Amino acid sequence: MTGERPISDYGLLGDTRTAALVASDGAMDWLCVPRFDGESLFGRLVGGPDAGTFRVGPARPATVLERRYRQHTATLETTWAVGGGRLRLTEAMVAEVSGRLLPTTLVVRRLSAERAAVDAVVEFDPRLGVRHRRPRVQHRRQTLVCEWGALAVALDSTPTVRIEPGRPTPLTVRPDHPVTLVLAVAHREPIVHVEPTAAWDLLVEDEARWRAWTAEIDERVPFREHVVRSLLTMRLLTYSPSGAPVAAPTTSLPEDPGGERNWDYRYVWPRDASIGVSAFLSVGKADEAQGFLAWLLHASRLQRPRLPALLTLHGRHVPAERKLDWPGYLGSRPVRVGNAAAGQHQLDGYGWVIDAAWAFAQSGHRLYAETWRAVRGFADVVSQCWPEPDAGIWEVREPAQHVHSKLMGWLALDRALAIADTHPLSDRQRRRWQRSRDAIAADVRMRGVDPAANSYVRTYGSRDLDAALLVLPLLGMDPTDSPRVRGTIDAIRDRLSAGGPLLYRYPPGRDGLPGTEGAFLPCSFWLVQALARTGRRREAVELFEALVDYASPLGLYAEEVDPATGAHLGNYPQTLTHAALVQAALAIRDAPVGDPGSV
Repeated sequence: MTGERPISDYGLLGDTRTAALVASDGAMDWLCVPRFDGESLFGRLVGGPDAGTFRVGPARPATVLERRYRQHTATLETTWAVGGGRLRLTEAMVAEVSGRLLPTTLVVRRLSAERAAVDAVVEFDPRLGVRHRRPRVQHRRQTLVCEWGALAVALDSTPTVRIEPGRPTPLTVRPDHPVTLVLAVAHREPIVHVEPTAAWDLLVEDEARWRAWTAEIDERVPFREHVVRSLLTMRLLTYSPSGAPVAAPTTSLPEDPGGERNWDYRYVWPRDASIGVSAFLSVGKADEAQGFLAWLLHASRLQRPRLPALLTLHGRHVPAERKLDWPGYLGSRPVRVGNAAAGQHQLDGYGWVIDAAWAFAQSGHRLYAETWRAVRGFADVVSQCWPEPDAGIWEVREPAQHVHSKLMGWLALDRALAIADTHPLSDRQRRRWQRSRDAIAADVRMRGVDPAANSYVRTYGSRDLDAALLVLPLLGMDPTDSPRVRGTIDAIRDRLSAGGPLLYRYPPGRDGLPGTEGAFLPCSFWLVQALARTGRRREAVELFEALVDYASPLGLYAEEVDPATGAHLGNYPQTLTHAALVQAALAIRDAPVGDPGSV
């Protein structure tokens, strides 16, 4: 069994191509190469001890005095009390490598001591892929090189430390004499060696770029430090060569510890990505939005006008789902790679994507002709297939008439029509979209409502609720002061409550899968957004304040939390949760301050 550490104990290192998770003892227990969805180089998080790790830290158990990101950067610092001294690990991955002879993945880790010399250790045990393959090892002067065919990694250090893979290497760190380790990854290319001092300088340059990037974020945004950390996390999880954001950098971190609700999230969901696009646009980050729309145009071309539920980082079909014979986090099996949801019909995705395109156009940017052609194709699909059942936002196994999906179909057509005010569209197509949009609204109001509760429901003919319906105040189908909109918000808050600020996404146990799951964090942030949009700013602020207490010590969020313990569940960190946090803060910013519920 593996995964003894809480998920929230891990910090994120990233370079916008791949990401690593590092525990508070300095163990890098997750890193896939050469991309987020590549093979694991260090996989102990879900693969057990044989899957490899890279620990840099105290030689013996030590107390963590402080753990933080350097302000508005992606550099992580961990400080331990060790005897009469202190040991600090400062680490990051270098994001900006273009235009220079640098490896695409460069991990920099520096140990420094204060007050007294400190005994430390390096455990470097890379094991590649499903079978945890050991490398072919060479020592080339001061560099350790590990090879597996087309993949190689090089480990350098200053001062020189002779490291043998799989064996702990003790060392003593003295004040004013730091030890810097640099890991370079090469895939189908020559290894580029970077002298550790030069690598440290690159890290410092990267920090300056991150600070400049975050400085552009609106100073008036409430809870700005939480918003900045979320946006920075989202940017780290955006694959820079294509502009596509992964849902999370991990696979098979469980929604139900010890159970089988373990999924591979190292792919791109156009829905989740579109929510992130809107968040970036709302803080003036148009480049990220434009990059995603360009990627989507390329990625969807082979399946257009159909919009795939998810895609790889390069816009290809997601690999078939398969199970690995790995022990799993806290014994949660199976560990999966690939994702079978790729073949599902999810109507709501069209609404999120077209809404992101509309937001881009609203921010003063004109869609390229080919992008608008793709959007028109998506709208045509919605116009034709909206009456059909789908898997819905929660990707249930049995298709159903999901009310949220219908609402997002309405949004897709409404926003497409709005874009058409400034982009070419035939009268015939416009009339067809208008008819379908109006038909969806009439159908949902007739078949998707519980009159007794005066609220919308999860599926036609059901009284169950769906927390995804909290997007209602954002759509414009019903006025924000509509009794039914308010009734839906209040019913969800009451009947899907998981205690405190937490919500279940639907009634527990109603998804056809064995086991249970935790409270779904994006839904709670959607509730904040809904309250702010409907004039209940005070309640929104209070709820947001309660939710930030559920962040990890480093300000990161998984997909879910255990309502009883506050433990993070599911893949981590989760792009959707961070995007929902940003949108919630922006809704509070934009809510009228003078309303009766404001603060």
